Amino acid sequence: MSDKLSSPGAEKDTDMTRYSREFQEQIARKMMPPNSQSIAKISQETGVSTPTLYAWRNRYRSQGHVVPAKPEDPQGWDWKAKAAAVLKTVAMNEAEKAEYCRQNGLYPEHIQAWEQVFEEADSMRGPVNAGDIGAERKKVRHLEKELKRKDKALAEAAALLVLSKKVQAIWGSKEED
Repeated sequence: MSDKLSSPGAEKDTDMTRYSREFQEQIARKMMPPNSQSIAKISQETGVSTPTLYAWRNRYRSQGHVVPAKPEDPQGWDWKAKAAAVLKTVAMNEAEKAEYCRQNGLYPEHIQAWEQVFEEADSMRGPVNAGDIGAERKKVRHLEKELKRKDKALAEAAALLVLSKKVQAIWGSKEED
């Protein structure tokens, strides 16, 4: 019997081991804060392959769950997880925010720092006006036109080079005289 079959919640299909939804959720809870176990550790404990665990983690992230990339450090969270945490806590009062942080293995300072980073990134974007867009389009058209002109000149120079080599091959070079 293989290791995978010894995992609770596993049943052998023709080529793959299928895991029950309950087992997958149990494993996902181990990945999520406050447990935040590493995928390698979970794989060793359960016998589930690491690619399978990464796929489960990505699926839970896409469903809106907060699953950090590096469990030991909230700075290892990807920007999507940070944004999700900020969005979930923005309307919470201090007590609710503290409870959320405890459940997810964070400090309120992490959430505040991430909020500031997102606000700074938003303020750096700056307003976009129609005049800027029109000027950029005009510049792009000019550059495309210049590129076409230079491309034609390069093709002409290549053709002249090929012709001069053919002339030298047929009549010989000037140095032979």
